[in-house]
Amino acid sequence: MKKCLKGLLLLAASINFTALADVIIDSSRERHIPIEMSHPIQAEVCKAELPCPVAFISAGYGVSHSNYQFIASLFKQKGYMVVAIGHELPNDPPLSVSGNLYETRSENWSRGAVTLDFIRNNLKARFKNYDFDNLTLVGHSNGGDISAWLANEGKDYIQDIITLDHRRVPLPRRGDVKVLSIRASDFPADKGVLPTTSEQQKFGSCVVTIPKARHNDMEDEGPEWLKTKINALIAGFLEENSCAQLANDTNPLN
Repeated sequence: MKKCLKGLLLLAASINFTALADVIIDSSRERHIPIEMSHPIQAEVCKAELPCPVAFISAGYGVSHSNYQFIASLFKQKGYMVVAIGHELPNDPPLSVSGNLYETRSENWSRGAVTLDFIRNNLKARFKNYDFDNLTLVGHSNGGDISAWLANEGKDYIQDIITLDHRRVPLPRRGDVKVLSIRASDFPADKGVLPTTSEQQKFGSCVVTIPKARHNDMEDEGPEWLKTKINALIAGFLEENSCAQLANDTNPLN
């Protein structure tokens, strides 16, 4: 089975910033998967013997995978390689809007999970200076559902999962996967998607709602105050702040 990378295009050429638009071909499924890959600000410190961390960003349905630059910039500053992934291709069936959505959308989430796993394995073989064995998954809306679906498959290479107002797929209840779910205020998640307070305490997960945040605004075109709040929560999570500290970051007075 042929698996190859092609179509490498340099989007920005400067000493301190490298963003590459790429297409990864999964020949087994005849899928040409668009990604945007960025190296950390200080990429020179990344070595095979001390690899730098990696974060995958999965977009919300109908949102470009390149529309999360505010999050990508934070991760690059924190020393991460960032890979933003476009899951929806022109020939894919539209996302279901009727029936039992957990059942009718499961094909989309399962397909997206296969894509994340494929890209991880593909890039791991190419980029030896980065740690694909302790991966951070970030997903907005349907991208969060995809990320949660993969995390629930028991993959041992997932270290953290951060979702931005995903609503359908239950978050993992696993002690070996750290969980942060940042919630908007306009739509509730389905029953059983979010861990209860006792489950959060048991597994060390965290659910934080941002007052007055809107689901559709959690991307680059959203308001600056909301992007600042989201990044503050992600930064605190990466720094292993307590859930109580993270919740304080959402205080409108902060």
